[in-house]
Amino acid sequence: MEGEATRVMVAVNESTIKGYPHASISSKGAFEWTLNKIVRSNTSGFKLLFLHVQVPDEDGFEDMDSIFASPDDFKGMKNRDKIRGLHLLEYFVNRCHEIGVPCEAWIKKGDPKEVICHEVKHVQPDLLVVGCRGLGPFQRVFVGTVSEFCVKHAECPVVTIKRSAAETPQDPIDD
Repeated sequence: MEGEATRVMVAVNESTIKGYPHASISSKGAFEWTLNKIVRSNTSGFKLLFLHVQVPDEDGFEDMDSIFASPDDFKGMKNRDKIRGLHLLEYFVNRCHEIGVPCEAWIKKGDPKEVICHEVKHVQPDLLVVGCRGLGPFQRVFVGTVSEFCVKHAECPVVTIKRSAAETPQDPIDD
């Protein structure tokens, strides 16, 4: 349709590097690629849709053997997760506002590959862009990849952006 913005969903996640509560290397790469190769100078022709999927811990605790907690402690943990997710999305939304690209951003909880494909079906973007760590076949067996799943199951075209060798951390599973 003439005049209607192309809607590009960009799935983003938090870095796995300890003590680094920021967007992952792959997410930033996918975002920058989208700006440089798709949006370019046509900022009004696109709307970016940022989706962050938080993975709930099985027991709700990170890196702890045990803890005594009151109901308020659990509320605090949920609020902390929400704040981390909002902080992550803030990076992308602020960059879009700086350059004048319309955007929306939201957080969902669950298995990232399932949630991303569900959101694609629900929101119906024109294109999905996801970052990819570029893991070898041995590492993929143990880690699995969200990008491969999305390529196979998302109900729209999918572009995967592999991070460059120069951006790969010491442990390539980290992002």
